[in-house]
Amino acid sequence: MSEALYRKYRPRNFDEIVGQEQVKQVLKSAITNNDIAHAYIFYGPRGTGKTTTARILAKAVNCSAEKFSERPCGICDSCKAIDNSSHMDVIEIDAASYRGIDEVRKIRDAASYRPSMGRYKVYIIDEFHM
Repeated sequence: MSEALYRKYRPRNFDEIVGQEQVKQVLKSAITNNDIAHAYIFYGPRGTGKTTTARILAKAVNCSAEKFSERPCGICDSCKAIDNSSHMDVIEIDAASYRGIDEVRKIRDAASYRPSMGRYKVYIIDEFHM
């Protein structure tokens, strides 16, 4: 089965992200110094790598081969699961589909549980417009 080009060539670590040097440096520094914030907001025009950067951050903090490495290994079970969108603790949500307060409450309630597969539970909320 063929793979879509945007998936095949999507950056898999911070070094592969083109541009966004300041964002990469801040995130890499936070990971290296074990000073990871409880939330990050990535804002910008379409196609600038917001969701990709969030996925790489999720891999970096949950990589089981390295302890808080700015360069996730890409081969451990955790990294592979995040790449395949099958990691139990990295949840991607399309905010355009989750519009009601009941959906937000479900997310809030689920976030209160400890991670089961990785170090951190990560929610990537895409298309969140205020």
